[in-house]
Amino acid sequence: MAVFVADEQTRPVDTDHLRRLADFVLRELRIPTAMELSVLCVERDAMAALNAHHMGEEGPTDVLAFPMDLPGETTSGEPSILGDVVLCPQVAETQAGEHGQSAGAELELLTVHGILHLLGHDHAEPGERDEMFGLTDRLLAAFRAGAAS
Repeated sequence: MAVFVADEQTRPVDTDHLRRLADFVLRELRIPTAMELSVLCVERDAMAALNAHHMGEEGPTDVLAFPMDLPGETTSGEPSILGDVVLCPQVAETQAGEHGQSAGAELELLTVHGILHLLGHDHAEPGERDEMFGLTDRLLAAFRAGAAS
């Protein structure tokens, strides 16, 4: 599995930690190792532009997910790209305070959330929301337990 993390903003972000988290999530969900994933951290203005262009929404958001290939869609030996997760650490920092957690924990949550969106998970309906958020919580707990040991 190839996970690429790029930081194109001014807030300090532990890109290696985000890469390890994304790699962990992909392994836990048994995503084929040939798939690639990109995680990009951007400034508020860049996120607002992406949000307006792709979602028709004004202002920055916390995370956007741009899926490309689903696992099993491409023929073996062909390049396979799961997609891109775009994070806005500035928005995450604001939300972290509202959620009573650190900015790092909020970025972890948003990274997992974005990856799950790439895999087709959604939270529009209550049942979907419960499933997606429950899976997010389980993945984060397992990652953090492993990181602590």
